[in-house]
Amino acid sequence: MRRRSLLLAVPAGLLTLAGCGDDKTDKADKTKPSDSPTNDSSKPPTAKIVDGPLPEITKGTKFGQKPTVAKGSGKPSSDLAVKTLIEGKGKEVVKGDYLQANYLGQIWATAKVFDNSYDRGNPTVFPIGTGQVIPGWDQALVGKKLDSRVELAIPPKMGYGEEGNKQAGIKGTDTLVFVVDLVGTFSATSSAKGKEVAQSNKDLPKVGTNTDGKAPSVDVPKTKPPKKLVASYVLEGDGDEVKETDSLLCQYKGVLWADGKEFDSSYKRKQLASFQLAQVVKGWAQGLTGKKVGSRVLIVIPPELGYGDQPPQGSSIKKDSTLIFTVDILAKM
Repeated sequence: MRRRSLLLAVPAGLLTLAGCGDDKTDKADKTKPSDSPTNDSSKPPTAKIVDGPLPEITKGTKFGQKPTVAKGSGKPSSDLAVKTLIEGKGKEVVKGDYLQANYLGQIWATAKVFDNSYDRGNPTVFPIGTGQVIPGWDQALVGKKLDSRVELAIPPKMGYGEEGNKQAGIKGTDTLVFVVDLVGTFSATSSAKGKEVAQSNKDLPKVGTNTDGKAPSVDVPKTKPPKKLVASYVLEGDGDEVKETDSLLCQYKGVLWADGKEFDSSYKRKQLASFQLAQVVKGWAQGLTGKKVGSRVLIVIPPELGYGDQPPQGSSIKKDSTLIFTVDILAKM
């Protein structure tokens, strides 16, 4: 599946499920995108942050509007130039958060736009401050407030370095200009915030509706499990519907129908899960497709859509196990 951004590294996907990944997932986890702007050194480069110079925005000056940015004038600074164009009143972006942002990037000398999220119709979500995006982003955006618009001029050493990025048409000598709208953040204490939906079927597990970032309870009925896939709202969000080609950011918890015991949880690891639907077990892919972002979903997966007679080695999942998940769909990646 083509990554949605030329610049931003989509983190390694879930669904290892405590070692429960299939061959596709395992391969995806070990494969690093060739155009990822990550820094492999233990100490990423840093730069002095200065106020300018920065090109003028000629159109689309409001938060959320696609900007038009003039060509850079004169010689760009060798330092990292950062200016907050619109000061938001939201919470500060914290190192290690997943940052949700709209952005446009272009080359200083030519004003050639090489990437933007506005045309894709969805903000991009990525870890910030942890070396998974170009160093200029990590250094400039941590500490900024949500609902802010920030303009950056990033020198080569804080961007793609001497190699540049051929796919994006960026040379190793290019200074990069970005306009970034900071939309939201997600962390290990994030929960779905949708509207509560009645859970009236007594033959299905009942899931807790807490939204405090803690794992919801899952009460398993003392009945036989359903033979078909179940995917129903616990909390219904108002975001976009999930497509089968999407990558998602989620919280989740998995328990066994047989004894109600937990076998995997992003809450317990204190780390959000990111994955492509095309790379997870069929029950997840089918169950989450069509559901709305911002929702908590109960998924009951029969063996043939889970791991069947080949459970993951080292896990508590036995052959032909029915799996129960509660999944909070936080964002599209």
